[in-house]
Amino acid sequence: MNDFGPAVLQWRKSARSAVSGNCVEVADGDNGYVYVRDSKNPRAAVLTFDAAAFATFIAAVKDDELSALA
Repeated sequence: MNDFGPAVLQWRKSARSAVSGNCVEVADGDNGYVYVRDSKNPRAAVLTFDAAAFATFIAAVKDDELSALA
């Protein structure tokens, strides 16, 4: 498992995750960052985002602002 800093991150998946397990896990760091990893391969690379930038991304997803990019 990927650990950051003195405490182990508490990873969570969306309640809307597919039954197949094709999803990502998210953890909030105590350092102002949000971490994202592939739930199928938790030992692989972890993406790191500034918490404010990640909040902006989540708001855009919820508001369906990214569908034009697909």
